[in-house]
Amino acid sequence: MRLFARTFLVVAALMSASEALAQVHIGLAAPLSGPNAILGEQMRTGATVAAERLTSPSVRLSIADDGCSAEGGARAARELISAGVHVVVGFLCGEAIDAALPILKEAGIPAITVGVRADGLTDRRKRNGWLVYRLGPRTDSEREAAGRLLSRLWQRELFAIVDDGTIYGRELAESVRTAAEQAGLSPVFVDTFRPQLDNQVALVGRLQRAGATKVFVGGDRDDVAVIGRDAAGMEADLTIASGESLRSTGDVDLPQGTLMVALPEWPRIASREVTEAFAERRLLAEGYVLPTYAAVEIAHAALAEEQPAGAILTESLSSRAFQTAIGPIRFNEKGDLEQNPYRLFRYETEAFVDVPVP
Repeated sequence: MRLFARTFLVVAALMSASEALAQVHIGLAAPLSGPNAILGEQMRTGATVAAERLTSPSVRLSIADDGCSAEGGARAARELISAGVHVVVGFLCGEAIDAALPILKEAGIPAITVGVRADGLTDRRKRNGWLVYRLGPRTDSEREAAGRLLSRLWQRELFAIVDDGTIYGRELAESVRTAAEQAGLSPVFVDTFRPQLDNQVALVGRLQRAGATKVFVGGDRDDVAVIGRDAAGMEADLTIASGESLRSTGDVDLPQGTLMVALPEWPRIASREVTEAFAERRLLAEGYVLPTYAAVEIAHAALAEEQPAGAILTESLSSRAFQTAIGPIRFNEKGDLEQNPYRLFRYETEAFVDVPVP
């Protein structure tokens, strides 16, 4: 009888170990309360659908509300550690992840953020020893892409650079100017304009006199639309380019041919199989849904490859490319995306379409 009992316990233990190997445990930290709860629900949707669809091994998903605050981030980290997760995805706000990372580091648990853009998050990674990876762009990614893409596209063009005097507009415009200079190009006109005016006729006149046929505008959508409208009214041959603020809405339509440096719309580039999975569930794949889905895919693939110990898991996350619903992803030595995700788009018939850049 005792022999039977011991045998039963050994078999039960082996079965338990087998079940553990057949399942990975992923945590989601998201703002499920407060003003950002709608975005947190997008993250929950993406993670839940990914966990349902991924197999071999299957996914167990634990979810914690980080409240987009330092207190909430620390609480979510402790909850997920207590739940026994192997990796945490999510984190929309810098305050939450900054508080969570030291706690997760002590437990040897890596984190993959889908929403925190602050450059310092990964710039401090080596010094702090944080086990953090960033699926979204850095704050400086838009500036880097704008300078790189437009300096290639406008190599033989007479272009100008103007900004609205804000920190965002000035830094964006300065990045384009610096990249142009490094490429041996010089703008024919550089200026700061007064934003939020009913018309920009004076600015368009100065651009015409300078001979500019292209202009980069560091500013918001409304000013770009007004500049474009006034340029058309003055019969100026002027193509305008700006940043991702052009995706917002306004009373004045953007002129056809306006260029935008921005992130892709994830549903447009996602695999058909994944978008159909959301459609079948009558769920919208908007906002942070698909990036969070991709983060769970990455965590799943890394855990399936390695044993779920923090140090080993970080080696897997750092050393390979991952095929995800939003395309191939590889992290660099800082934990940032190896490739800048920003692209160039052209406004055509009330929609932005991809522009190939040599």
